Amino acid sequence: MTRPPRRPPAARHGRDRRARVLPPPPGTARIEGARPTTAVVGGGIAGLAAATALAERGVGVTLYESMPFLGGRAGGWPVDLNDGTRATMSRGFHAFFRQYYNLRGLLRRTDPGLERLTPLPDYPLRHADGSGDSFRHVPRTPPWSAVGFVALSPSFRLRDLRRMDPVAALPLLDVRVPRVYQHLDTVSAHDFLEAVRFPSSARHLAFEVFSRSFFADPRRLSAAEMALMFHIYFLGSSEGLLFDVPCAPFPAALWEPLAAYLRRHGADLRTATPVEHIAPTADGGYDVATTGDERRHDSVVLALDTAGLRTLIARSGRLGDAPWRERVARLRNAPPFLVTRLWLDRPVAPDRPGFLGTSGYGTLDNISVLERYEDEAARWAARTGGSVVELHAYAMSPKAPRDVEQKRLIGQLHRVFPETRTATVVDVRHEWRADCPLFPVGGHAGRPTVRTPDPGVMMAGDLVRTDLPVALMERAATTGFLAANALLERWGVRGQTLWTVPDRGRGAVLRGLAGWGARTSR
Repeated sequence: MTRPPRRPPAARHGRDRRARVLPPPPGTARIEGARPTTAVVGGGIAGLAAATALAERGVGVTLYESMPFLGGRAGGWPVDLNDGTRATMSRGFHAFFRQYYNLRGLLRRTDPGLERLTPLPDYPLRHADGSGDSFRHVPRTPPWSAVGFVALSPSFRLRDLRRMDPVAALPLLDVRVPRVYQHLDTVSAHDFLEAVRFPSSARHLAFEVFSRSFFADPRRLSAAEMALMFHIYFLGSSEGLLFDVPCAPFPAALWEPLAAYLRRHGADLRTATPVEHIAPTADGGYDVATTGDERRHDSVVLALDTAGLRTLIARSGRLGDAPWRERVARLRNAPPFLVTRLWLDRPVAPDRPGFLGTSGYGTLDNISVLERYEDEAARWAARTGGSVVELHAYAMSPKAPRDVEQKRLIGQLHRVFPETRTATVVDVRHEWRADCPLFPVGGHAGRPTVRTPDPGVMMAGDLVRTDLPVALMERAATTGFLAANALLERWGVRGQTLWTVPDRGRGAVLRGLAGWGARTSR
């Protein structure tokens, strides 16, 4: 019997033997001859991925970041607590799923074994009615992942399952990009679940946990994005739904090592340096203007959040063409979200998990107990005998009184962890943000792509449209590498090899059922 060929070393990024490899166009290993320069505008995950791929291959990279730290929405900054302790604050918990092949590949530049990530043993969910769910024992290989998911969850009751419309749910069995957007982008996530008659008791567990990851109300979120997430985690990948988290605050665990790596490759990292405008030059380059300075670069990667991108393009009147500028101007942010972090004078109960998703507790979406996995919080807790607890509330009303919502969120913590009612708050920080992209119903076609009308300008970020099955932080990393690859191809240099979960339904039987359902519904 012929042995199958050995997989290349990059396959070690995950366990799924069906993961898809995307080799870049052929080319030389590094820049030969004159060294081109690139301005990367934005120091989040997308910008760092683009800067890394370019700098490694000899491109002169200047990275501009408006904040004084790197990492973007996964960044962190120092704060002084009331007890005199210096701590690191951030915008909140991030889950590094095993399907995030390209993001994890970026982190492997400075941490080959990903030792600065630590696995959480479970992804538990607690409902206000007292029931709970867990993903710990759910099989990882499709379709048994979905079968086990239903069989093991008390949220799925037999009488509810009998009411479901299985034909309406068949599109989930064969999610393909971009086809899923052609079929489901005009439907909201809420309306899709209504059509399926999905049990209300299980919606948060099975789907709304994904829509909330987009910081959006399911009534405003495209069903295509929700279906894509279901494919990535359940029926398209065998990596499972458990995840890793950094064992230290984001700067120390992730971005400070990567910054040092980039500098060793000659990159100029200019934090606290917002870009005011960009203008094409007569020789085919681009002038990038910051306060009191202007530098010419051969190319540009725009790796900004939605609001930052809209503002910069509005100020850069000669970039792109009118239709492209209009598409950027139409981009919108998701609703505000709140992250509340509490330093308490006593510990939470010892059986509290490091991360807990919640349902039915008002605006509270999840709770993290940081000392369970983060070294800085663990040192503070050990020294003081307390706990560091973080609360998330997604898709808040823009008109909500902030002081009232902050008190309500802490009140919900007291419901879920009653022992915190008697704890004294040593310090508390409330972070309100509204800078995540919104993926509205019917919005996919209008989103910008990696390539722009300017051949020397590329885009990257989780707001960017790509025909690959990626989302959230992984979309940011993937589009960052894609932007770098597009520029490297111009210079005859081989770019970054990428990986994704399979780009279609898992198995011929499931794909056949999905195809039958599509024909039946016509």
